[in-house]
Amino acid sequence: MTYLKSVMDQNFLEYASYVIKDRAIPDIADGLKPVQRRILYTMFRVDDGKFHKVANIIGETMKLHPHGDASIGSALVVLANKEYFIEKQGNFGNVFTGDPASAARYIEARLTPLAKEVLFNEEITEFIESYDGRLQEPVTLPCKIPLTLLIGAEGIAVGMSTRILPHNFQEVLQAQIAYLQQETFELYPDFATGGGMDITQYQQGNGKVRVRAKINLVDEKTLVIREIPFGVTTESLIHSIQEAVNKNKIKLSAINDYTTEAIEIELKTARGTKSRELVAPLYAFTECEISISVNLLVIQNNQPVQTSVNEVLKVNTDRLVNTLEQELEVELAKAEQKWHLKKLELFFIQKKIYQQLVEQEKYEDVLATMEVALIPLHAELKQSITIENIEKLLSIPIKRISKFDLQKTENELQELDEKIHTLQNHLKRIKNYTIGYLQKLLKKYGELYPRKTQITSFSEINKKEVVKSDLKVSWDQKEGYLGTEIKSDKSWLCSPYDRIVMFYPDGLYKVIRVPHKSFIGKDVLYITTVDEKQIFNLMYWIDSSKIGYAKRFCIEKFILDKEYRLFPEKKGAKILHFSVGNEVFVEVCYVPAPRLKKTKEIYAFDHLAVKGIGSRGNRVSPKAVERVKMPNSQQIEEIKQLSLISE
Repeated sequence: MTYLKSVMDQNFLEYASYVIKDRAIPDIADGLKPVQRRILYTMFRVDDGKFHKVANIIGETMKLHPHGDASIGSALVVLANKEYFIEKQGNFGNVFTGDPASAARYIEARLTPLAKEVLFNEEITEFIESYDGRLQEPVTLPCKIPLTLLIGAEGIAVGMSTRILPHNFQEVLQAQIAYLQQETFELYPDFATGGGMDITQYQQGNGKVRVRAKINLVDEKTLVIREIPFGVTTESLIHSIQEAVNKNKIKLSAINDYTTEAIEIELKTARGTKSRELVAPLYAFTECEISISVNLLVIQNNQPVQTSVNEVLKVNTDRLVNTLEQELEVELAKAEQKWHLKKLELFFIQKKIYQQLVEQEKYEDVLATMEVALIPLHAELKQSITIENIEKLLSIPIKRISKFDLQKTENELQELDEKIHTLQNHLKRIKNYTIGYLQKLLKKYGELYPRKTQITSFSEINKKEVVKSDLKVSWDQKEGYLGTEIKSDKSWLCSPYDRIVMFYPDGLYKVIRVPHKSFIGKDVLYITTVDEKQIFNLMYWIDSSKIGYAKRFCIEKFILDKEYRLFPEKKGAKILHFSVGNEVFVEVCYVPAPRLKKTKEIYAFDHLAVKGIGSRGNRVSPKAVERVKMPNSQQIEEIKQLSLISE
């Protein structure tokens, strides 16, 4: 049993780690999940400038991804619809309507120019073996823009999840420039579906945002929705509107969906309702407004880390500086090597060293002659001369020597000198070079990605205030039924969001939703709609001693359908008086006893402070209470005149 437990613990830990690192959570370095990285790298590997069938891309990606074609296909479609790195041809679905993409064999894709420019450089990429050891795949791509923020991510792993909202391309790159220039910056999400966004509770990638549809009032009878909240489709939005209509929360005569490439949902109001009256109910009761909770969790240094938008941007910008520095160093090494070989070739041909080799019979003598002949060049070279360099010179064909263009070679050397000098300057001023690189990207691609979501603030809509109190609730005391389907003389109007409280003679009370038809019992003492400001007056026997207690209270907190008590359940406890409101007076009659001079008196509840419903209350008198009854109006007036109570 102990062995089995240890095996299960180990296997579960490995499984959890695998799901977290290799499936659900993106890496902060390139902002990609493994399946996304494998798709993009495969598309780069097979890229020839032409469109490829998505089915073929999926097949090639399966050589790197061990989880089947369905996960690859769906991930490719999602990535393509981000419209940064994959150019689409065919039906890739519709993010506005929620329509699915066509089968993989019918659609085609290829990398965008942006993808080729910012995602790949095999010379500085770290590779590992694929799952079957047949191919090499990148650990992370040398991505030059913060994909974590640009494309966002959603994923559920074992014991943790992530939800990262997409941000605007221009704003992200401008924030990177601001960071490099040691200036402050702020970043907020941006959605392809547009709409408005309240960022009051947004905390740099954590917390939540509230997003709203854009509703245009065409005339007094027509509204048109042209932008919708992120994560909502026109289909789900229309369904939520139809449900609100069915529940009588919104009055519409027609809902027309004209969405194609752009969103257009037309709403026609019902007779007697004006379009402006429906804006608040649409936000309150439909998906025209939703709240999105966000959680920025990424893989950093091989571990899941809770972080922030600003931190992600800083990490990615520092990585960009390092990536550009590596690329410059590789380019500099290539330029220096090319200059070195070009200089050797020029000297070899210009000095006609090849003529000294004619009389040499042995290869060793040829090499020795070459080494001696090249000695005068050592001072001009920046690298030492290797055997490989000499062998390369020896392999130059006679035809090339005979057609050698001295001026052209010197010009090429001059160009290489200038290039080397430029690269060295870039390396010395790598921060400025990075800023320039980002500015070029902004100039080249920025106009393709304007902000679509408006950052604003909007007040919370109280659903109780928006909905009309037009539900007629009736109480049949004789039969013990309550609800909107009951017919009775005792009835009142309320809204679907109201709650009803019922008090019983034994001290129990319960809060329920407005029912259609519900049996609540024939012994209900009092019933009303819950109002946090409504004051209740209660006098009761605490036990068989008949000592009376009185209290005033409000109902503020409760759990629906749960039974509560107004006072502790004891033998002899009983409600003597129950009423609602202020200026309540009762006549308290005491149990007759020897030497008892005053057998009754008027009690004013207004003397009591309003306390919690669970409080015991104040003792009415040390004397036992026999009964409580309502005084007549003359008695109350006399009490007021004698100033025994205050109004």
